[in-house]
Amino acid sequence: MSKAKPESFSPYFTTAAAGQVRAAFATSGEAEGYASISELIEAATLREVRRLQRKYNKGKPWEPLPPGSARTGRRSKEELAEQARHRPPALRGKDRQRQEQQGDGEAS
Repeated sequence: MSKAKPESFSPYFTTAAAGQVRAAFATSGEAEGYASISELIEAATLREVRRLQRKYNKGKPWEPLPPGSARTGRRSKEELAEQARHRPPALRGKDRQRQEQQGDGEAS
């Protein structure tokens, strides 16, 4: 976990995904050096943030946004359906598989 004073930030997971996070931590967290699920989630999230910075911001950090300025929560079923309509047919099957694996219920 970073050395700065932690700020509260609560990601939401499907039941299936949360179970996998807990299982990953329980079976390998200590061996990988994670003292808590929060440390595991923070490390994974920051790896993805750095990847996005490299891809979309020339590898530089963005200006931080204040709490409450970014969307929270999951996409609605309507938003997921709209997104699926714009994906190539070959990728739609992958979306359905991912939803089933994550326990998101019915696919569009």
